[in-house]
Amino acid sequence: MKLHAIVDDTETARIAVEGGATVIQLRLKDAVTTEVVERGRPFQELCAEAGVAFVVNDDVEAAIQLAADGVHLGRDDEGHERALGAGLLLGRSAGNPVDAREAQRNRASYVGAGPVWATPSKADADPPIGVDGLKAICRAVSIPVVAVGGIDAENARLCIDAGAAGVAVIRAARDAARVNAAL
Repeated sequence: MKLHAIVDDTETARIAVEGGATVIQLRLKDAVTTEVVERGRPFQELCAEAGVAFVVNDDVEAAIQLAADGVHLGRDDEGHERALGAGLLLGRSAGNPVDAREAQRNRASYVGAGPVWATPSKADADPPIGVDGLKAICRAVSIPVVAVGGIDAENARLCIDAGAAGVAVIRAARDAARVNAAL
């Protein structure tokens, strides 16, 4: 779970895998399940060939149909019971220790904590929690914490030093080799 690359195209996914990404998370905002499944097949094949975990963002049914390893759900997303029943790894978003403990109580496999720093990748993101907020989340739970939000090769190591098990990158997915080297 060291380096999650959150992507929406196969070229970026391939670059991220070659750069050492351990998880590819397919994020197709506002796409319906049939579109996620159709567009997700090449990602699933790439991940299977590379031995990299494949996670689908927000859509439990698409994750099941794609035989993904897991699904990542935001705080307000439904479907965690269906995901667990299907045997999927379950990631949940958390912006504070209370959310993180709730995710752990609900049997999440890991917590995506953030945004750590401001990010242009998600216009509706909560205010940044900073390294101190990340540390508080890491201390609050015993499941792995993956830092997200504004992360790149220059600041990724700060997240690991704060207690995160890994980092998730969107903008820096094409720079996965440098991010991975910084970890």
